[in-house]
Amino acid sequence: MPHDHAHDHGTPADLGPAFRWAVGLNTAYVIVEAAAGFLTGSLALLADAAHNLTDVAGLLIAWGAAVLAKHSATRAHSWGLGRATIMAAMLNALAILIGVVWVIWEAAHRFQTPVDLPGLTILVVALVGIAVNTGSALLFMRARKVDLNARGAFLHMAADAAVSGAVVLAATGILLTGWTWLDPAVAIAVSLLIAVTAAGLFREALHLSLDGVPGQVDPAAVADWLGRQDGVRDVHDLHIWPLSTTHTALSVHVVSGAQDTDAVLHVLAEGLKHEFGIAHSTIQVEREPCGTSCLRPGA
Repeated sequence: MPHDHAHDHGTPADLGPAFRWAVGLNTAYVIVEAAAGFLTGSLALLADAAHNLTDVAGLLIAWGAAVLAKHSATRAHSWGLGRATIMAAMLNALAILIGVVWVIWEAAHRFQTPVDLPGLTILVVALVGIAVNTGSALLFMRARKVDLNARGAFLHMAADAAVSGAVVLAATGILLTGWTWLDPAVAIAVSLLIAVTAAGLFREALHLSLDGVPGQVDPAAVADWLGRQDGVRDVHDLHIWPLSTTHTALSVHVVSGAQDTDAVLHVLAEGLKHEFGIAHSTIQVEREPCGTSCLRPGA
């Protein structure tokens, strides 16, 4: 039976410069913020510095995964190493969630032991943090729509910008009212919001790691489109799975009475790539439905 393999996996966006800038900026800011947190005793600043530190680690993981994804397939890894980007997205989400637990734990203790805080110093450092984190997030803003790994990096940076913004609010409140409890209260509130976003990222990465259909692809729409093409009488045994956070693979059986099956295969493979972004398709053409013989052990 004829097969067609569309081998063009596309070229991932070069995120190297974005990762270099983001890692450099955040590393420098972690050092400044941690020093300010220790000198002032601000839990919000220390929490944000710790969160930024996990972000640097997360960025390095995501960067490494993006590099691995560009490696060509080998005998040992016939699909290449694109799955590393899915693992990186999952690790990023876990890093955020671990940081959230630590912040909430420390904030709960701070309620019991209030500390006098220099609101102005905290305010200035947090404003710098907003600039650094917002700028870092913008580096991944476009790529986040098509790459879960880039989305993880974007969420890390956006979350830090939100934390820094909350710290600004807390510092302003402390300056105006002297209420030092605003520091841990804001830390807890923002951490809970970040946890919701991180949980969503983890859930999506876990789904992809289990060969789940990527969210941007509708299997029903793919099957319907295939069935409407000239020369195709039936579509069955359709499977769609991720090769990485940016590339998707498909295998399917189609029943066709066309004489020129090569032409049918070409139209289907090109259409899948342009209509659904599925660059690697394996299409088996049959004259008659294969019935139970299509089934494989464990299918």
